[in-house]
Amino acid sequence: MADLVPIRRALVSVSNKADIAAFARALANMGVEIISTGGTAAALRESGIATTEVSEVTGFPEMMDGRIKTLHPSIHGGLLGRRDVSGHMEAMAAHGISPIDLVCINLYPFERTVANPAVPSDEAIEQIDIGGPAMLRSASKNHEFVATVTSPDQYDAVIAEMKAHEGATSLALRRRLAASAFARTAGYDAAISNWLAKATDEPLPPRLHLSATRVSELRYGENPHQKAALYALPGTGESGIANARTIDGKPLSYNNLNDASAAYRCCRDLARARGGAAAAVIIKHASPCGAATSESATSAFDAAWAGDPLAAFGGVVGVSRQVDVELSGAICEGSRFVEVIVAPSFSEAAIQHLRERWKNVRLVEAADMSTPQSPAIEIRTIPGGLLAQTPDLGLAPHDSWTHAAGPAPDDDMLRDATIAWIAAKHAASNAVTIAGNERLIGLGGGQVDRLTAARIAVSKAEASMSSADAPVAGSDAFFPFPDGPEVLIDAGVRCIVQPGGSKRDDETLACCNDRGVTCLLTGVRHFRH
Repeated sequence: MADLVPIRRALVSVSNKADIAAFARALANMGVEIISTGGTAAALRESGIATTEVSEVTGFPEMMDGRIKTLHPSIHGGLLGRRDVSGHMEAMAAHGISPIDLVCINLYPFERTVANPAVPSDEAIEQIDIGGPAMLRSASKNHEFVATVTSPDQYDAVIAEMKAHEGATSLALRRRLAASAFARTAGYDAAISNWLAKATDEPLPPRLHLSATRVSELRYGENPHQKAALYALPGTGESGIANARTIDGKPLSYNNLNDASAAYRCCRDLARARGGAAAAVIIKHASPCGAATSESATSAFDAAWAGDPLAAFGGVVGVSRQVDVELSGAICEGSRFVEVIVAPSFSEAAIQHLRERWKNVRLVEAADMSTPQSPAIEIRTIPGGLLAQTPDLGLAPHDSWTHAAGPAPDDDMLRDATIAWIAAKHAASNAVTIAGNERLIGLGGGQVDRLTAARIAVSKAEASMSSADAPVAGSDAFFPFPDGPEVLIDAGVRCIVQPGGSKRDDETLACCNDRGVTCLLTGVRHFRH
């Protein structure tokens, strides 16, 4: 098995032409013959680099709008032929096939094309590369003799190694490049398969293809002894957190990213449910400890913080509008401290203000939180496999609820019921919430029984209950017994919003009627395990 293999002939055909002229010139300066196709050949010639057209090698012109260019024995024989097998070399000589020692190919931008949901189907199909993946696979299969370059960020390493080895590459480098090439073609095929699957009515296909790109390595996972990294999944419909721009502060940790995701989703749902009102949430350990809506982002944030100042300290903040100087002033007020702020945008003055207050606060600029996202698949690993589901994007707006008991709700009660309901959706189950005066004031989440969740919510809301006009409680699932509602009603709750569906719903509804408490049934459960 050869270790150092000299590069004498290279095929260069790229969609992304960034830095390609410099790479090809460096190859040519080391005596490498350059073969290329249409647009790439023209670009190289414009840069003064001598280039042989693929059609001169194959004896066939490009045809069918460029669909047929490189699918020819003169190309694939040059890539697949083993230099250490006499029969291969004799066949190549007999048919006039010269070895190709390096291919530099990046594929048609299919993923970028279909990221636009409005792209016409025929336009997307024309961005499915055929010849490129075929050449990458041929070259990578024969990586003992052929170097496979798939990305501009590999150019410098290849040239540096060739300079270090008198124009040759090492087997170790070729093996790494081959692994990257097969990963690229696998991801490319996965993107095509997933796009075609969207045309069917089957959201969870029989075979699930995943291809994630590592965005960054993280310092550690949930705990310091765990390794972690952030990966981005293309074509999910979520711009969200994985592709958000971090403006300032230390790199986001595993837990920061998890909480930032929770802030993004909860804030997005609040903004959508409240019809354009400014929304603010504060997340601790992936659950909302503060949530509020208001006419301004500053007043929404102040209300969210006031819901549970003890828990809010050191939390992750999400707001649905730009962080301006006024809002940054509220966030920095007094002894308040936050780890991460997620928002659609930040003004330059706000960035400077926050930077002066906390050296390491992370500012994450995510997409517009009021915009509904396209459906995707949520994935969780279990020993030996994966669990996959469609995401819980539903809001169950109050005009779809059933008024099941007690007095009819007024607009203020429905407003607070919406906040309680959205907060319960985004808390760990079992979850019971209490809201009043357009903000969350109590949360009992992640409990093994709903009665305890109700008691914790009451204890958290106790300081704010007396000032709330008519506190509203929310539950992410039905109450199996009326004991939880009784605890809430005894504490002063005047409305309960919950899915319903228990065998003992009649007991809960009778309790509400007897105590003059409104009960609203959403018909939708929101477990979050």
